[in-house]
Amino acid sequence: MESMSMPQVHVVDHLDQLPTIAEQLLQLCGDCRIVAFIGPMGAGKTTFIRSICAIMGVKENVSSPTFSIANEYRSESMGRIFHFDFYRLNRPEEAFQIGVDEYFTSGDWCFIEWPEKILNLLPEQRVEVRIESNGTTRMITLNNG
Repeated sequence: MESMSMPQVHVVDHLDQLPTIAEQLLQLCGDCRIVAFIGPMGAGKTTFIRSICAIMGVKENVSSPTFSIANEYRSESMGRIFHFDFYRLNRPEEAFQIGVDEYFTSGDWCFIEWPEKILNLLPEQRVEVRIESNGTTRMITLNNG
C-alpha cells in the first residue's frame, strides 16, 4: 500500500487562486486518475473542476452534469476527462448501471462530485478534494488517500 502524504490545505478567498491549486492537485495525482470532490451544495466543486480542466487544456464548456450524471471533455495533452455528479442518485447501483466501474478502470481522468453516494464503488486509489466554505472564504484540502 502506498504511503499517504500529508494533506495540503489551501485557504481561498479569490477565484484567481484556483489555477495554482489546480496545478498542485494535478501534481499530487501522479498516475492516479480518480479524483473525488467532497463538499456541500454550493461549496464550489464545479467551479474548481472548471479551473482544473482549464489548466488541462479543455476547450469546451465545463458544467455540472447534475442531470446527465456524466460529462465528457477532451484535452489535447491529457486525454479524456469524465466529470460525474452523483447528487441525484438514489442508490449506488444506479452508478453501476451506467458502467461507472468501466470509467474508473479506463485510465481516463474521472472527476467525481458527490462521491459519498457511491463509496462502495470508488477505487481505493484516489485523490480526495474536500471543499468547505464559511461564506467568505473556502478551504480546499487535497489528500491522496
